Amino acid sequence: MTTRPSQKRCPICGKPRSEAHSPFCSPRCRDRDLMRWLEDGYALPGPPVDPEDTE
Repeated sequence: MTTRPSQKRCPICGKPRSEAHSPFCSPRCRDRDLMRWLEDGYALPGPPVDPEDTE
């Protein structure tokens, strides 16, 4: 018996990925991800802020 490799899924909706829009399944999911970045929905970790530097 052969095993089928697991197909990667779209990180937004979970549908199978489209090679044309990888890692997403469609332009819609690609655009939703872009909007999350533009609206500060995602954040990259950084070093702790020194309270003295913010004054």
